[in-house]
Amino acid sequence: MEIRSIKDITETEREVKGVGFTSFRVLLERDAMGFGLHKTVIPKGGPYRWHYENHLEACYCIKGSGIITELETGREHLIEVDTTYILNDHDDHTFEALEDVVLISVFNPPVIGKEVHNENGSYEI
Repeated sequence: MEIRSIKDITETEREVKGVGFTSFRVLLERDAMGFGLHKTVIPKGGPYRWHYENHLEACYCIKGSGIITELETGREHLIEVDTTYILNDHDDHTFEALEDVVLISVFNPPVIGKEVHNENGSYEI
C-alpha cells in the first residue's frame, strides 16, 4: 500500500504545467497500476485545444464549470461539478473554463511523467 497526497507531489516532477493547465500526476507509468491518475486544474480561460491521439482519458469534474466542444461535430457540452466527460475515441476537442475548473483525470495508457501537449494537442507516447 502507498499513500500519496497532492501536497506530497506539489513542486516535484509530478507537478506539470502547460498552456491552460496544471497537472498533479498522482499515478504514472512507473507506478505500474495500468492507468494514470491526475488532478488537473484549468484556470478560467481558453478555449484550449487538446487531442489525445495516444491516450484515452476520462475526466470527472469536482470544481467549476466549462464548455467542451467536439471539433468533429461542433457539439458543445456543459461540464460542471459531478459531470464526467469520456474521450473514448481519441476525440479532438477544445475546453473553455468558464471559471477555474478542477478535474480528476484518468489516462490509459498512463503518462511517463513530464508530458505536455504537443502542436497537435496530444501527449507523446
